[in-house]
Amino acid sequence: MVDHMTHTLKAILLAVLLLLGSSQVGYAQDFERGLEAAQRGDYATALKEWRPLAEQGDADAQYNLGVMYRRGEGVIQDDREAVKWYRLAAEQGLVEAQDNVGYMYGLGAGVIEDDKEAVKWFRLSAEQGLASAQYYLGVMYRLGAGVIEDKVYAHMWWNIAASNGDEMAKQNKNKIANIMTSSQLEKATELARECVKKEYKGC
Repeated sequence: MVDHMTHTLKAILLAVLLLLGSSQVGYAQDFERGLEAAQRGDYATALKEWRPLAEQGDADAQYNLGVMYRRGEGVIQDDREAVKWYRLAAEQGLVEAQDNVGYMYGLGAGVIEDDKEAVKWFRLSAEQGLASAQYYLGVMYRLGAGVIEDKVYAHMWWNIAASNGDEMAKQNKNKIANIMTSSQLEKATELARECVKKEYKGC
């Protein structure tokens, strides 16, 4: 799974926050210092900058703390702590955090393995257009993990994820197509089309 640590576009973040007043400028500077420190491998400084922001409820900082605990960067590796921070960010709608919460439930890392809970978080992320979450939803449908096994829906999600740039989804879509009937393939393609029109909601 890819951790999306650099998801915040620095230039946009700074431009927006500069319009919001001096306290927000201070926030932007703290977050930026943490980001620069993490990029050069100085995780102690990143932790020092991000933890107060995370504790104040900032979703990006919470997510980045989750990444640090998951990888053991600047902290002792701790999946339970990683899930805690991922979940706080995910509950605020941060798409990468939702994807990672799903992944942790699917693995049983830091939480009791729960495929239905994994599907729930993958779906929230997939509906926001994140290709990796769309890929994992396809996996869950293929395996019948947390959902009823369904090759049509597996193909549908892999097709969508592939169109959003996920290479694994492209490979899996082509493989599963070899064991599907022509009518199943037609249905999967039509469902994918409809899902894209609905902007991935309620698929």
